[in-house]
Amino acid sequence: MTSVPAPVPSRTQYVLEGIKHGILTGRLRPGQALVETELAARFGMSKTPVREALKTLAGTGLVVMSQYKGVTVRLVDAGMARDVYDVRLLLEPEAVRRAVRRGAPLDAAAEALRRADRATDPAERSLANREFHGALYLPCGNPLLGRMLDELRDQAALVSTVAWAAEPSWEREADEHRVILRLCLDGDADGAAGALRAHMASFVRRAFPETQEEDDQA
Repeated sequence: MTSVPAPVPSRTQYVLEGIKHGILTGRLRPGQALVETELAARFGMSKTPVREALKTLAGTGLVVMSQYKGVTVRLVDAGMARDVYDVRLLLEPEAVRRAVRRGAPLDAAAEALRRADRATDPAERSLANREFHGALYLPCGNPLLGRMLDELRDQAALVSTVAWAAEPSWEREADEHRVILRLCLDGDADGAAGALRAHMASFVRRAFPETQEEDDQA
């Protein structure tokens, strides 16, 4: 019998979403300290929901808790991006391949793509892109595989936000998403998986060229 995670209290969820939005818009910068008393004052709440929100965000990889430095926004560098995308490249194309073979519905993916096109800030766009990828891989038929990929979603969104701040390449990535969706709609499981792999690999190479240099030296 599997246990069901307890729902996050509404006050904690409110703080969590507010901090996440700040991180994914760049208002809270990588490496910036997140002080409980300051956040509590900003959200007009006690420190308890702030503390719980920060613990949840640490679990998703958006913030780092240190005994000496306290809580800080996660730093994004080539090594972090490589680690996140290395796992995604191993798992996500196969999950999408399986979802397409199962004839999974694609309405949610199409709607997420439309939301990304309408987005007015990097956080909205990044979260919509995250939902697009999730809508493609979650119906893969293996809940464990879906959960493993879900655990990377916030970190991948943070990587995208930092990369877009340096080079706003989301229009190119949106075009690639349309190609992937069309292949899924056509029932081309192998083509969709290959296009997805190429999409993610090219993004991380463009955004963090140091990863390619490290691979070449390995």
